[in-house]
Amino acid sequence: MISLLKRMALLLTAGLFSFTLFAQKDEVPKGWHMLDKSTTGYYGLSVDKAYSFVKAKKLKSKTVIVAVIDSGIDTTHEDLKKVLWVNPGEIPNNGIDDDKNGYVDDINGWNFLGGKDIESNVEKDSYEAARVYHKYKSKYAGKEIDPAKLSKDEAFEYAMWKRSEKEVAGENSKQTAMELMMVKRAYKNCVKYDSLIRAAIGKDIYTGKELDEFKPEDAELKKAKNSLYMMLSQNDALESTNKEFLEGFGEYVDGEEKKAEAATKAPTAYRADVVKDDYSNFGDKFYGNNNVMVSKSSALHGTHVSGIIAASRNNGKGMDGVADNVRIMSLRAVPDGDEHDKDIALAIRYAVDNGAQVINMSFGKGFSPEKKWVDEAVKYAEAKGVLLVHAAGNDAKNLDSTYNYPTPQLLDGTRPNNWITVGASGDPKAGGLTANFSNYGKNEVDVFAPGVKIYSTVPGGNTYRDLQGTSMASPVVAGLAAFLLEYYPALSARQVKMIIEKSAQKPADNVKNPGDDEMVSLSELSRSGGIVNAYEAIKLASVTKGERKLAPVKPKTVVTPKKKS
Repeated sequence: MISLLKRMALLLTAGLFSFTLFAQKDEVPKGWHMLDKSTTGYYGLSVDKAYSFVKAKKLKSKTVIVAVIDSGIDTTHEDLKKVLWVNPGEIPNNGIDDDKNGYVDDINGWNFLGGKDIESNVEKDSYEAARVYHKYKSKYAGKEIDPAKLSKDEAFEYAMWKRSEKEVAGENSKQTAMELMMVKRAYKNCVKYDSLIRAAIGKDIYTGKELDEFKPEDAELKKAKNSLYMMLSQNDALESTNKEFLEGFGEYVDGEEKKAEAATKAPTAYRADVVKDDYSNFGDKFYGNNNVMVSKSSALHGTHVSGIIAASRNNGKGMDGVADNVRIMSLRAVPDGDEHDKDIALAIRYAVDNGAQVINMSFGKGFSPEKKWVDEAVKYAEAKGVLLVHAAGNDAKNLDSTYNYPTPQLLDGTRPNNWITVGASGDPKAGGLTANFSNYGKNEVDVFAPGVKIYSTVPGGNTYRDLQGTSMASPVVAGLAAFLLEYYPALSARQVKMIIEKSAQKPADNVKNPGDDEMVSLSELSRSGGIVNAYEAIKLASVTKGERKLAPVKPKTVVTPKKKS
């Protein structure tokens, strides 16, 4: 939402739009990402055909644990309660580390953004560019540095700091300041327009659809309606209320203001004030608490992601997840702001050590000062055969030439075989086959998957909502990976990655490059040149000999009842 919000706010401020340009009436049905193109016309996953395939083969599924490293999960949601991972070695709420893994009462996972008190949690945090800039400012600012004379670690550190200097206090910051001024003006205008509309319709809270039905005669009211409707429609917020949208817009402006302040003011130590670990010591890892939800607002992202992967199927409620026999392990490590490398590295290790076979990572940032910790965790997951699925990011940038951490480009020059980077696809009836916000890269993005107008679970009152982003495309792939492992458990992480990429469907026509709107082959935007498809993937899995060694199944002991004498 953020990249679109910024883009639309700039257009709104500059007066470069007309209502007809943005009032797109084409819609896709809820759950379109699960549909089959040949039977419905929508560029979905062909999930029903995939399940028909395994049913015809009379295959039985094996439970697969998928770890979701994210902002938290609503553990009370009707469509998620039955699919939550429950730690078999832990007795709930007895205050004892029963399984002796270092984490007390980790029933559904762990919160790496928590304090010792379960009510003490990080929800908002700073941005990594600001953290890097101020951490190394005294070491490098205003000094003559010869990179050739630095050690390998220092060279990485210095190059990273120079990038942060440019972004926080250099040329990029000036551009950001100008954009911020326009975005703030747009927000102020939206607040004014909302006030006019509320007075005119006699309601303090209304939805985008209600706004569409409002037919004002007054010229100023027409302008107010058209401006607000454009913002809501382009951010897929027509089902949201004016209150929710303006609160989100306000939070976005607040975050951008904090970024602008970073040039002269060191960021607040939100995490350090709550978590109180020794951040510089990776061995100090048993911090946090077992509160994996925290709040409705913080758990929005992680709840939506989890539903895409594994919301209970065929229960007549809300929507269906991609995979039908999954347990979701919740690892809370992503705040409103940039995540910290230590939390991500430890979350990956926790997932691996506690049985996850797939890890979804719908987050990213432009700087990674402790990348070596994350790299080591990635290698650990690779050695244990765990697949990592990562969102490409929502800045319409080429990852072949920009930064989005974590990344499979490891510091030692190697590339793991258990990593998939996912761009967001859409549908011609929802703006095109490639999402206009999606990052891309012929070398650095592996596949595209549906990420536009994805309907899934959200916190509070067993509710559901459309959201979009590569954050939604990544769990589509994580769910597909879990589905393959359910029915073909001998497949290795490397093989699952290969199957998903090789079975991806290549569009017959060119698609729009999100970076410049040029029409190109999808193979110019990703390694596979395709959009994932569950039916084609399960067919390929069925003829692939698995290379994972499975534990032998113990035969059931049959007890013959004794005959009465």
